[in-house]
Amino acid sequence: MISNMNKYAFMVYHKDYEDFLAQLRDLGVVHVQEVRSTSENTDLQLLLTQRKRIDQVMRDFKKLNDKKDNPELAFARKITKQEGLDLLRTIEELQERRQQLVSTLATLEKEIDYMKIWGDFSYAEVNHLKKVGYKVTFFSTPVSRFEPEWIDAYNAIEINNIQSVSYFITITPEDMVIDIDAERPKMPDMGLSELEANYKQKEDQIEVINKELQDRAVNDYNTLVELDKILQDEYNLSNVKIQTEAQADDKLMVLEGWVPTEQASAMETAVEQGGYYYQPLPVEEGDRIPIQLKNNKFSKLYEPITKMFALPKYTEFDPTPFFAPFFMLFFGLCFGDGGYGLIMFLVCTYFKTKVKPDYKPYLTLFQLFGLSAVVIGILTGSFFGVSLIEVPAFESIKDYFLSTDNLMTLSIILGLVQIVFGKIVAAFQTKAQRGVKHSVASFAWVFVIVALLCAFGLPVLDIHLPETVIIVFYGIAVLGLLVALLYNSPGKNIFMNVGSGLWTTYNTASGLLGDTLSYIRLFAIGLTGSILGGVFNSLAIDMTEGLSIIPRAIFMTLILVFGHSLNFALCTISALVHPLRLTFVEYYKNAEFQGGGKEYTPFKKV
Repeated sequence: MISNMNKYAFMVYHKDYEDFLAQLRDLGVVHVQEVRSTSENTDLQLLLTQRKRIDQVMRDFKKLNDKKDNPELAFARKITKQEGLDLLRTIEELQERRQQLVSTLATLEKEIDYMKIWGDFSYAEVNHLKKVGYKVTFFSTPVSRFEPEWIDAYNAIEINNIQSVSYFITITPEDMVIDIDAERPKMPDMGLSELEANYKQKEDQIEVINKELQDRAVNDYNTLVELDKILQDEYNLSNVKIQTEAQADDKLMVLEGWVPTEQASAMETAVEQGGYYYQPLPVEEGDRIPIQLKNNKFSKLYEPITKMFALPKYTEFDPTPFFAPFFMLFFGLCFGDGGYGLIMFLVCTYFKTKVKPDYKPYLTLFQLFGLSAVVIGILTGSFFGVSLIEVPAFESIKDYFLSTDNLMTLSIILGLVQIVFGKIVAAFQTKAQRGVKHSVASFAWVFVIVALLCAFGLPVLDIHLPETVIIVFYGIAVLGLLVALLYNSPGKNIFMNVGSGLWTTYNTASGLLGDTLSYIRLFAIGLTGSILGGVFNSLAIDMTEGLSIIPRAIFMTLILVFGHSLNFALCTISALVHPLRLTFVEYYKNAEFQGGGKEYTPFKKV
């Protein structure tokens, strides 16, 4: 559900405003209403840039720390903002220097590779020849184009011959014009020995910088965390001041904000005790009310899924508790194997004792997914790819396992149930938003769909109803259709209603068919996972059939571990992606979910 919000205006004398904001931040319950854009504010954009720099350095440090075995990070040091920014600049300069050295190293490596073609010579010798009136010129040309007369004419000396390319030099008087049709390569400024020495020197410098960065990753990581908090607090405070409106010749500061209804009384008492004035305001149409989701322990686990798409608007129903049970069930159907589900449950149970509290809800969610897969896998008779129906020990209960026909039927039924449930939610939401008369047509469509499903669907499931009951269902469907056609737009003339109703009828009929077919994938994806598991079991048996016991055990284990690991990964991806699609596309469409809400972020210290 969505927490109710109260709107307030706070009016404070300008000399007391800093103290008021400090108290408001300590309370930590007021979501400040944004009335001005922050994108053009230079100070705020600078703070954002600084925080991005910190985030980049912290990510680099995290990678360095991840390479170590549980490094013991130093506690955060108490620093001022300027000291923190100086620290950040020092680290960035080290990283920049390292990057420059790495780039230089790459260039030197290319030059060394090239100079190895020419051999190890000293430029001092070349310069000595120049002093006595001779110059050394470097050439390269395809072997087929090398002219022997160059040897006599220009003292050409072939140095190397690699991949049909001839590398040679000429030694000629300095004033002699060299007429040779060959490429004159740009030579490095140093000889091979000097380049290699320079390369080693740069490597040593990089090693020193790497050592310092590794030390700083341990000693300064938490200090950077604190610096980021300082900047975030400064950003939040500056943003609140920007959203404040100065009135009465800048003597009166006016700030508007939202407070959850359940916390409003405590906030009012605290503000009154501080001697500040507040005024409750009526909620106006067009107000962008912040959204705070408030659900029970089960539904709260699914809130991250809701936020992946969008938060609901304040006037909408929170979709989380409505899709949560379906999502867990759909995951189990798509996962398709009880053994895989058991592994997921056990692994998540183990890691719940190891991870930070922030990650435990995610592991709890996957524990539920694993349990759902265990139950569905047992019902369908699939356990690590083994078909339990074919196991002699389960011969007496094999009729209780769900067959493929049962699974397909179950998938369609679950799809219809969620679609109808979504339309019921949409009808009640319309009633809450616009009143009873605007929701009549929505409820009528629910009766039409349910009546027709009972009249036509139950006989397909071999559930036969008395003829009188069938006629009653037809009557309900006809009556509901008339209401939906004639009263879908209250206040408009009958022709507009009929036209709109016919269009709605077409969309509902075609949409219902397409949406229902989407749920068949639940059966197909789950069946694929169990079949693939069985295939890997067969491969492990058949491919090792001619081996002796020990080699066969080894190779069977390798095939089973690799195959089931791959299948487990594929099943996990499929079991997440398709329920997400069914939720965000089929269910949200039928529940008429719009989204676009802004999350409740109270003004408080980090």
